[in-house]
Amino acid sequence: MDFVLGLISQRTQRSQLLSLEISISKFESLLGSSNVSTSTAVREHHGKDEGPYKSYPPDVVVWVSSTDQVSAVTRICSEFQIPIIPFGSGTGMELGVGAPFGGVCMNLSNMDKIIEVHPEDFDASVEAGVTRLTLNNYIRDTGLWFPVDPGADASLGGMSSTRASGTNAVRYGTMKDNVLNMEVVLADGRVIHTAGKNRRARKSSAGYNLTNLFVGSEGTLGIITKITLKLHAIPETIVSAVCPFLTVKAAVDVTTQVLQSSIPVARIELMDEVSMYACNLYSKLNYKELPTLFLEFHGSPSEVETQAQLVEEISKASGGLDFQWASDVETRNKLWKARHEIYYAGLALNPGYKFIVTDACVPISKLSEVVIQCKQDIDKSGLTGIMLGHVGDGNFHCLVAYPPFEDSAFEEAVSLKNKITLKALDVGGTCTGEHGIGMFRTEFLEKEFGHDGIWTMQQIKRALDPLNILNPGKVVLLPGMHQNLK
Repeated sequence: MDFVLGLISQRTQRSQLLSLEISISKFESLLGSSNVSTSTAVREHHGKDEGPYKSYPPDVVVWVSSTDQVSAVTRICSEFQIPIIPFGSGTGMELGVGAPFGGVCMNLSNMDKIIEVHPEDFDASVEAGVTRLTLNNYIRDTGLWFPVDPGADASLGGMSSTRASGTNAVRYGTMKDNVLNMEVVLADGRVIHTAGKNRRARKSSAGYNLTNLFVGSEGTLGIITKITLKLHAIPETIVSAVCPFLTVKAAVDVTTQVLQSSIPVARIELMDEVSMYACNLYSKLNYKELPTLFLEFHGSPSEVETQAQLVEEISKASGGLDFQWASDVETRNKLWKARHEIYYAGLALNPGYKFIVTDACVPISKLSEVVIQCKQDIDKSGLTGIMLGHVGDGNFHCLVAYPPFEDSAFEEAVSLKNKITLKALDVGGTCTGEHGIGMFRTEFLEKEFGHDGIWTMQQIKRALDPLNILNPGKVVLLPGMHQNLK
């Protein structure tokens, strides 16, 4: 019997290899041989992101330049039941671009056209490969901007796919709040528009909310090729501020008080004493190495002044030590550049190390409790940990350093990450605030949604992707999937 099963397995593998060879030939005819690669280095690069996990390379990488090409490649993959993994800029953290079952990595970076901008309607339509900085540079003379800012210059298709967020979310919302419509290629190559073709209305109660079904689906339900986005007016005045505290608890408590006071602050970011130390070294600054709030205020001059004064009063009453203002563009940019570079600043503290990054988000009232518990857990672990986050919406990150050459250290860092995730779930939070599920957070979904919630997601996945070829192994696992890992 084992001999027969072995023969069947060998035949299956030969059949899969033949299908792949035929598909590669078709891809080359469709896209040109320069846009198809089976190079080991290229495949390895496309099998991982900025996170600490090893590469899961695809069998082949293709570069597409239009929706028609995406549709045609998808039809070929559907014909031969070959997995498809969309790839944007590779700036994710949860290995959403890994190819655990092999298949075709579809690089959308050449889909980089800004299709149209409607300043009078505050919206723009772009192809999936356009990055957020490219869009903002393009529209800066219109007096508008796209404020969702995850730090990295990520592609807008990737940001939509992971339901990205960032430092401005407390005022402007996440990708979920800023996507009006999307063009999506389905698993059989059909093309749909989630809000109807050419629709740009700010709200609608027509039919199912397909747009928000695909936002955050991480390429598992369809391949996003175009996005229509909300734009926002560039504030008349922007003022930033930095305020250190003796304890993390004091900083988090001030955040809670500011939000409860309905002060429309644009950004509230927390960096603990370790991250401030790293920040000073890496970005050559001289801030106090204490838990610190980074804040930003948007509006008219009088509005900004009132907001900042109110927050300064709250901060001083709660132990804030030195409320420093930054109104000139150069100082503000330097401050936020330092905040966005903290990942690399942390790595510079530990040369040769890597980071496991948590992504918990909790109700504001539970933020202080959970942050303090997580700081204690990091201290007990003996590992170096940096804590920071978009505390204005309850989202915080722990960057846990570990030596990649020690398996036990990696396992301990993962264990700490899981412990922090479970704490967030225990207080009514979520296992990921903005990074997405990818390959390694799937185990927490059932804890968050329950068995019936996962069953419902699986039915949606089966309905839209019956062959399970769209980024398999991510978000929602179908029964038996784990047995076929590459």
